[in-house]
Amino acid sequence: MATTRQAHTVWEGNLIEGKGAVTFDSSGIGEYPVSWPARSEAANGKTSPEELIAAAHSSCFSMALSHGLTGAGTPPTRLETKADVTFQPGTGITGIHITVQGEVPGLDEAGFVKAAEDAKANCPVSQALTGTTITLSASLA
Repeated sequence: MATTRQAHTVWEGNLIEGKGAVTFDSSGIGEYPVSWPARSEAANGKTSPEELIAAAHSSCFSMALSHGLTGAGTPPTRLETKADVTFQPGTGITGIHITVQGEVPGLDEAGFVKAAEDAKANCPVSQALTGTTITLSASLA
């Protein structure tokens, strides 16, 4: 069964001086401020499209890796995944780097790296972001 999730943003003003708020409609987890300075300089308590992409990518990747490891008979005890999304004003998103550290009983480092590479290639968010370079660092704890 397919699912659709919704969020919406209300923006006021021009790009440089304006401000907005993104609301997570499906989950109801809240409304978060966004602005150009928060995107292109320091966050200062606001989020950005890149941070939202990082959240989506790190959670999707973790789910895909957990699923792959479990399917291979080595379910993880713990996965900690970080996604760094780099944004260059005037250019756009220039890359995403995923760093994952796992606790996987019965699996060696090479097996973990292979499973992580597979998750990177096959998680739905990675597939949606094929227009950007995605790199990976994976290691066992």
